[in-house]
Amino acid sequence: MATTADQAAGDELAAIERALEQLLRLYASRKVHARRSAAAGVMITQQGYLLLRRLQEDGDLPMGELARITQMDPAAAGRQVRQLEEDGLVTRTRGEEDGRVVVVTVTPRGAAVRQRLSTVGEDHMSDVLADWPPQDREQLARLLPRFVEGLRGVPFRSSLDELAS
Repeated sequence: MATTADQAAGDELAAIERALEQLLRLYASRKVHARRSAAAGVMITQQGYLLLRRLQEDGDLPMGELARITQMDPAAAGRQVRQLEEDGLVTRTRGEEDGRVVVVTVTPRGAAVRQRLSTVGEDHMSDVLADWPPQDREQLARLLPRFVEGLRGVPFRSSLDELAS
C-alpha cells in the first residue's frame, strides 16, 4: 500500500514530467522558432540554428562530426549545411590532411546571425525571469544543468524487470 510520502513523490515526478513535456514541445515548436527568428530579423531553420550554434561553440568541424554531435542524420545535416552555405552563414572546405573530409566553418555573417538569435533568446529569458526572486533564478541555474546531465546519464529502467519480480 502506498504511503502519503510515496503518493507525494509520485505527484512531484508526474508534475516534473508534464512540465518537461511542455518545455520540450515549446522548444521544438516551429512557431516559437519562427517568432524568435522574426524578432532577430533572420530566416533560419531550427536545425540550421542548431548546427550554426554548435559550430560557433566548437569551432570548425568535419561534416560527419558535426552530424554526430548534433545527433542529426548525416544526409539531413548535409542538406542543412548546404542551405547555410547558400545563405552565406558557413563555408565548406576540403580537409587539409584528408581531402575526402569536408570541414564546415562559420562565416562572419553566420556569427552575426547566431549572435542576434542568441541575444533575442537571452532577452526573452530575462523577461520571463524578471519577476523571479534572485535566489529562485540561482536555484534554477544550478539545478537545471544537473537535471539535464541526469537525463543524459541515467539509463531507463525496463518495465520488464519489474514484471519479472
